[in-house]
Formats: sequence, C-alpha cells, structure tokens
Amino acid sequence: MSLSKFGAFAALVTLSIASFGCSGGGSSSEIRLQGAGATFPNPLYQKWLSEYGKAHANVKIDYQSIGSGGGIKQIQARTVDFGASDAPMTDAELKASPAELIHVPTVLGAVVITYNLQWIAKPLRFSPDVIADIFLGRITKWNDARIKADNADANLPAADIAVVHRAESSGTSFVFTDYLAKVSADWKQKVGADKAPNWPVGQGGKGNEGVTGQIKQQPNTIGYVELAYATQNKLPVALIKNASGNFVEATIDNVTAAAAGSAASTPDDLRVSITNAAGANAYPISSYTYVLVYKDQTDATKGKAVVDFLWWGIHDGESFAKDLQYAPLPAEIVKRAETKINSITSGGKPLR
Repeated sequence: MSLSKFGAFAALVTLSIASFGCSGGGSSSEIRLQGAGATFPNPLYQKWLSEYGKAHANVKIDYQSIGSGGGIKQIQARTVDFGASDAPMTDAELKASPAELIHVPTVLGAVVITYNLQWIAKPLRFSPDVIADIFLGRITKWNDARIKADNADANLPAADIAVVHRAESSGTSFVFTDYLAKVSADWKQKVGADKAPNWPVGQGGKGNEGVTGQIKQQPNTIGYVELAYATQNKLPVALIKNASGNFVEATIDNVTAAAAGSAASTPDDLRVSITNAAGANAYPISSYTYVLVYKDQTDATKGKAVVDFLWWGIHDGESFAKDLQYAPLPAEIVKRAETKINSITSGGKPLR
C-alpha cells in the first residue's frame, strides 16, 4: 500500500471510530436516568419520554410503572434517579429516607369508578355511601335498592357484584381510600386511607393496567382506575355525587375545579389531598401526582439531567396532558413547583 493510500485508509478508520463514539450506546456523553413508581401517570410519562427524547438524544430515560409504593421504596433505596407517587410520602416515610426528598407535582388526574355491565348504555350514578358499602361488601347485588335509587332508568341485573381492587401498594388506592375515608365514617374506622389497605372484599389486579384488564374481561365487575385507563379501554365511567350534591363526570375541567379551591391552602412542601373538594363542579376523586427526587444530588451530571427533564415536564410537557385525560397544573402550582426544582443542588451548588 502506498503512503498516500495508507494515509487515506487511516483517516477513514479514524473517522469511523469517531462516528461510532458519537452514536447511541457507545457515547461517553450519554446520560441514562431510571425512574419508577406510580401507574396513575404512566400513559403521560411515556409520552413525555418520547417527546423529550426527540430533542435530547443524549439523555435516555426509562420509567417503570410499578405502583407508588414501589416508587417510594426504590427512591428511598437510591436504586432509581427519581420515584413517582400519587400518594404524598408520609412524615414517617420522609424521615426514614437517607436524605431530604422533595415532591414535584406534575399533573392532576381522576380516579374513576368503572364497571362491566352488559346492556347498560348510559353511565351509572353512584352516591358516596353506596360506593363505600360496595367496597365494604355490604351491597352485593347490582339491583340493590340503593344503586337503583340513583339509576331508576337502568335495567340493573340481579347479579352478584364482583369487586376488583389493586393488588400492590398503590397511590391510586391511596387516593380512592382517602376519598372513602372522608365520605364514610365506617370506611374510615374499618379500613382507612392507605396505599395497601386490608380490603374487605374483592380480587386484586396489578397496576391500573391489571385492574382495567380484569374489569374488561369479567362481566358484573366494578373497580377503580385512573381515567386514562378506562378511556383507552373504552370502559364506562360512572358519575359520582360530589360534596355539593351534584353528580359530576370525571372531566378535565371538573378535575381542575377540584384543585382550584386548594391552591392557596396547599402547604409549602406541596403534599396535599384534594379528594371530596368543595365546588359545584368539582370531581370528588381527583389528585395530584408527584415525582420524588433528592434535594441534593450525589451525581451532578445526572442531577442536572433530572432537573432539566422536570422543568420541561411542568412547562412543555403540560401541553400533552389533556389529550391523555390529565389536567395540567394550575398556574400557581407551576410557580411553586419551579421553586422546588430550583432548590435541587449537587454538593450544595444549584443545578439550574
């Protein structure tokens, strides 16, 4: 080989190596983040990861939908870069964490009552006490007089009600049982609000996905899921009587209405319950969902990537919320979430 040809060959090899180094998994500049937790916001978070990745090719983010309880445990164990939960962490959970964790609200959503009843075309209506007694195992037939009282024109079957609930520690369960504890003294005393309650009756499904699947496949079932799961699976969604005595749909506007009255009274740490909210149109089983992240990041590069993603999420990411049946954050909560994100540091130095 001549000297000139060897030089050209060497240049080509050098260019090929450089090109390989700048691509995909071989790049030293690639940043990988792992998140895990709530199934409630998973449809939106997957959309966020897809859209964010288009403009940030060097950041690879994976989110595993394992339930809020799992998300809390994994962020406490530092096996993920961020956790996610619909249930705000308790004081005890925060105290048990190895360092200070903060809550960043991302969107609002609705937990809905859905069911599988043939020949019932019009959405059913449920009063709070009826929902509580179905899940307490006291109302066991679909044609029970108390269900019929709110649904006089529905041809309800004389079939047994099959209750479906979450099988694992779940923020969706917490939101649902938090609501029931507010509207039913018996529920509050016997079961309470919990991510993993001791269910009086019913069969368990893993994740919102599992509960949705069981209801879709089994006639005469009833359960609770995040609105997006019912909508995507073409399952009916019940109207629920709210604190003002009105039967309301789980619409984006009605979820927003549930949050509107609480913004001013939301505590500095942003941990808040908005179930059974006041207001004529407030949907009563509404909730924020949160990303959980350490205030001081041990890895500055990863920490910066988490901060940038969260900032994008509560701004650009909100534009994808409504199409997936979530309500964007109120403007006041966005400002307060910005403050939380701006407080994240690494070695005491701000990451934004």
